[in-house]
Amino acid sequence: MTGIRPGTAGDWLLIPAPQRGPAFQLFCFPHAGGDATAYTPLAHALAPLAEVRALRMPARGGRHLDPMPSSFDALVRTVAAEVRRYRGGRFGFYGQSLGALLAFEVARALPPGERPELVVVAASEPPQLWAGGIPEERDADSLLRHAGLGELIAAEPELRQLALAAVQRDLDLRRTYRYRSRPPVECDLYAVAGDADPMVGAAQLDGWAELTTGRFGRSIVPGGHLLATVAQPGPVELLASVIGRAPEPLVRELQCSTP
Repeated sequence: MTGIRPGTAGDWLLIPAPQRGPAFQLFCFPHAGGDATAYTPLAHALAPLAEVRALRMPARGGRHLDPMPSSFDALVRTVAAEVRRYRGGRFGFYGQSLGALLAFEVARALPPGERPELVVVAASEPPQLWAGGIPEERDADSLLRHAGLGELIAAEPELRQLALAAVQRDLDLRRTYRYRSRPPVECDLYAVAGDADPMVGAAQLDGWAELTTGRFGRSIVPGGHLLATVAQPGPVELLASVIGRAPEPLVRELQCSTP
């Protein structure tokens, strides 16, 4: 896949590996403090099956001068409008950690009939459990460590401060989140976590099942808290199978694949 130049769609979407007439568009939502470029390896791994469209969050990277929306609800509304503007044909969502919560709420915010075919949520408890405050062990510094980024940026004080500031902005936004009980979405919903994730385990994924009337799958895959990063593509096999409309026996296998 060398030689493919990244593209953009508006201010909010990075297309790391543009595809000609993609059969499926996968909108990807980054973790707290994360940037759209984290999904570059995933984009190349899924091509040409799917075209990854990664969310470019404000106040970091190429959008460091753009203000963050004032609340989580405002962010959801803005992203939903961008998805409606740029989606075409079959599409789905993938989000990890805080990005999983955002992906699900954007799916709920879209009108019925315009929602994604599937939503894959990684490294995240279901939103019913996000109702309380943020635990102390999930401050900006500890999140960087749990995500495996602490040592990577320890020798770069300026980079570390930028990363901490981005995470803190996202945590401040997350504090404005309020879960609202609504009818389940009709999207297929797949919950996944890494087998070495220090923050989210298999049992915490079960609550996602009640949020959909579509198919539900639960899976544990090799990896830590962040599955897709600039260094690794993430759960490519799982994503490829569900994008390809996996048959029911495979879905049952995914549900039973936890220790």
